[in-house]
Amino acid sequence: MDSSWKGIPAVLVVLAGLAASGSSYQIIEGPKNATVLEGSEARFNCTVSQGWRLIMWSLNGTVVLSITPTEPIITNDRFTSASYEEGGNSISEMIIHDVQLGDAGIIKCSLQNSDRDASAFLSVQVMGELLIPRGNLVVTEDEPCNVTCCALGWIPLPDISWNIGVLVSQSSHYSGPEPNNLQSAVSVLTLTPQGNGTLTCVANMKGLLAHKSVTVNLTVVQPSMGSIDKPGTSLPTWAIVLLAVSLSLLLILIIILIIIFCCCYISGKEKKESSYQSQIRNSASMKTNKETSEINLKSGSENSAYSPDEPRTAKLASLSPESSESSALEQHRNRQPHQGHDHQRPGPVGRPQVSFIMTSPRTVRNVTLV
Repeated sequence: MDSSWKGIPAVLVVLAGLAASGSSYQIIEGPKNATVLEGSEARFNCTVSQGWRLIMWSLNGTVVLSITPTEPIITNDRFTSASYEEGGNSISEMIIHDVQLGDAGIIKCSLQNSDRDASAFLSVQVMGELLIPRGNLVVTEDEPCNVTCCALGWIPLPDISWNIGVLVSQSSHYSGPEPNNLQSAVSVLTLTPQGNGTLTCVANMKGLLAHKSVTVNLTVVQPSMGSIDKPGTSLPTWAIVLLAVSLSLLLILIIILIIIFCCCYISGKEKKESSYQSQIRNSASMKTNKETSEINLKSGSENSAYSPDEPRTAKLASLSPESSESSALEQHRNRQPHQGHDHQRPGPVGRPQVSFIMTSPRTVRNVTLV
């Protein structure tokens, strides 16, 4: 037989005895409202005057515990009692162990043969799971990022806050119920990190000094060079100005290099053409000199009187007596007195006229001897 039915005959007997006695007593102070976490204990007190015979505790209209002056009548092991005396009055305490979500409702304390009862309300809260789905995070320095914290299966939904253990330039967060699950809440933290540290998501129960938290490590890395080209990224103003100035200077430098290259190319081309023309002129000059030398050599070979220096000297020496004689005759002719009529004296008979040509590499001279 179920334990919840064990105490029913005893309760009927006690009620019958109290009805026969006709005693009069009353409830001085009833239980108070309570809010507890699922799985914990809930305690309710009921103070009654002296002379009571039976105290009954009910949950949502069902008697779960009966107490007599001698012993309690337990119908469910999760519901127990304790008794105290205070100022001549009796205090009955009902203890609910391992409170379940279904225990939430009206708790009532009542007395047999009394027109008074007292009631309170039991609220049960459920602390669910709390997690940061991505776990430990690696983010880029000075770039905004989002961190999400989820509270799953909480009744009622908790208040979510953040403890930021990193250096940030700005941060904000938004919390609210998850659209597809009314027993879950989500909080999104947006921050711009500047150093390593920890992020802690804290969920606080409403009306209770109870909370749950989860912590993750945040690692900050330097931005990569290719991140500038990624869509959706933004640069600070100083970086944009610096980039614009750098690009302008680079463009000017490229233009200067192009001008220098063109000048060097044109100058080199002109020098090359000048050198080529000079080579052509030198070649033409050398050809002309060669032709001139060949003509001179040809002319010298056709002159029968031409001979090298040493033979020429010998020939002049052989002709020297005749030359001396000719000079003497010329002087004698000049000393003859002029007659009334002029006539030339014939030269020596039988003396031939000798002529020769004196040449050198550059000069040709005709000499005639009489």
